[in-house]
Amino acid sequence: PAPFPSRQVGTNLTDLRLPRRATVRELGGCMGPIWPSYYGECSALMFVVDAANPSQVSNSCVQLLSVLSAAQLASVPVLVLFNKIDLPCYMSLAEMKSLFRMQDIVSCATQPITMLETSARDGTGLADVLQWLRAALGDPR
Repeated sequence: PAPFPSRQVGTNLTDLRLPRRATVRELGGCMGPIWPSYYGECSALMFVVDAANPSQVSNSCVQLLSVLSAAQLASVPVLVLFNKIDLPCYMSLAEMKSLFRMQDIVSCATQPITMLETSARDGTGLADVLQWLRAALGDPR
């Protein structure tokens, strides 16, 4: 079974124990216009990019820049997840960093930014995501 249940696009809540309880709110890309209404309660941000869909790279980059420029998120740690690396057509981390111009984004951002490759389908990278989340939320471990 997949580590993440399959869900409809929209807003979903999931509670994690890291060991401290943390609530993860998933907001689908099409929900971009309402994202700012959740910024005030955000302690850490995970931004998921479909690394197997080159046609969405420019849109994802614009959305990421919009999130990073939000005043309420100016000091919130950010994890950019390049997902779907289990698919044969995925773009490598180096390709995604280049397409997103991540070096420029990181140098201009006020937030600490981490990048990881993941597969929600087979769980690749999940342990690293949980480790980042624990650190970002100040959980000991």
